[in-house]
Amino acid sequence: MSLIAFDFDGTLSDSEMTVLLAKRAGVADEVAEITERAMNDELSYAESLYQRAELLGGLDEDEVAAAFDEVALRPDAGELIERLQAEGHHVAVLTGGFERGVERALAKEGVEADTIVANRLPTAGGTLTGDAEGPLIEGTKDDALAELADDLGIPMAETVAVGDGANDLPMLEVAGLAIGFAPKDAVRPVCDDVVDSMFRLGKVLEGYDILPAE
Repeated sequence: MSLIAFDFDGTLSDSEMTVLLAKRAGVADEVAEITERAMNDELSYAESLYQRAELLGGLDEDEVAAAFDEVALRPDAGELIERLQAEGHHVAVLTGGFERGVERALAKEGVEADTIVANRLPTAGGTLTGDAEGPLIEGTKDDALAELADDLGIPMAETVAVGDGANDLPMLEVAGLAIGFAPKDAVRPVCDDVVDSMFRLGKVLEGYDILPAE
């Protein structure tokens, strides 16, 4: 059994949850600028998330739910998750994005991740508070991956990380196999392989004998 850890926004999904929320809050341009700076390693992930959450403060709970309903998996992502699980692998989503959006997108495809490590946007009085909370704000994905591997009794050499942005670098650097999904320039040098579709990712995993050839 291997542990396959996916980033979500920009990897399993081409949706950016904070952007979907920001459009409904009328702060899309400001949020997009902060996101881009973070993904290019110009701003720490924690700083960027707190700044974006603050801009989203006051957004009505119904608008939040509608934004999360728009989150979708990439083509073939649900099928790939099912193939991995059918082979006995543990599929994890490690994301600085938000639990509700991840769960909603997976449910629409009729699949579940074995583990989701994600953040949350707290609400009070029916609106977002403007704060953010969760394990992957100050915490990093290398620690999350190592902790999960330890819990499962899986050696780090048997882990696979798939990601695209600067906050994926820590897990890509420590995983047994690092795969960049259309990675940013800062991420590409640490990747063992690079793909730009879930179909291609499946083929790469076949090449490493993680999946049987179809």
